[in-house]
Amino acid sequence: MNTFILNLETATTNCSVSLSKNGETIVLKEDNDKSYSHAERLHVYIDEVLKEANISSSDLAAIAVSKGPGSYTGLRIGVSAAKGLCFALDKPLIAIPTLDALGHQVKIEEGVIISMLDARRMEVYSAIYNSNYEQIRATEAQILNETSFEDYLQQGKVYIIGNGVEKTKALINHPNAVFVENKLPSAKEMGLLAFNKYKKGDTEDVAYFEPYYLKDFVALKPKVK
Repeated sequence: MNTFILNLETATTNCSVSLSKNGETIVLKEDNDKSYSHAERLHVYIDEVLKEANISSSDLAAIAVSKGPGSYTGLRIGVSAAKGLCFALDKPLIAIPTLDALGHQVKIEEGVIISMLDARRMEVYSAIYNSNYEQIRATEAQILNETSFEDYLQQGKVYIIGNGVEKTKALINHPNAVFVENKLPSAKEMGLLAFNKYKKGDTEDVAYFEPYYLKDFVALKPKVK
């Protein structure tokens, strides 16, 4: 029997929806509109993906969502949509760490992968993986400087991916640094990760699940004129 999982990725400007069958992505709809059009597009893409695969929402085994870190607003929209579908369809919710899925866009034999998302100023959210995608350093918010990731760079090739690359390139000039440019988290890589979690019964409590913001959201106070 086929296991269809709907995957939602909204942690950055890329509004991305995929449908996977037994861990393989069979349909993908995404749009990296810099104006964060997730609220309008997400449900349209969900409908289009199901239509293209010629299945109904009741055929889904589970809903997977990118859990963060990332944009506060983007994550809230994705998680709200995923929870709504899970409640309506009585399906399990699977949470995929955003940086895990991003790292899977890089295929390497040796070295390490640093998944990195832009935060404010010189800050990024990052996690480090080996060539088998095993996490070797926990996800953290860090301030970049010229010595960031020095230990890893001295040991071998370091592949840096995500929208934090531009910031990092300006600071780190090392022969072992490989910058994988113009890449954002995508629902395309979520299918296999979600399928593996589904097989293990690794699901979330839909009522209580919250995105992984990493840092408390700070609302900026409007400037007094």
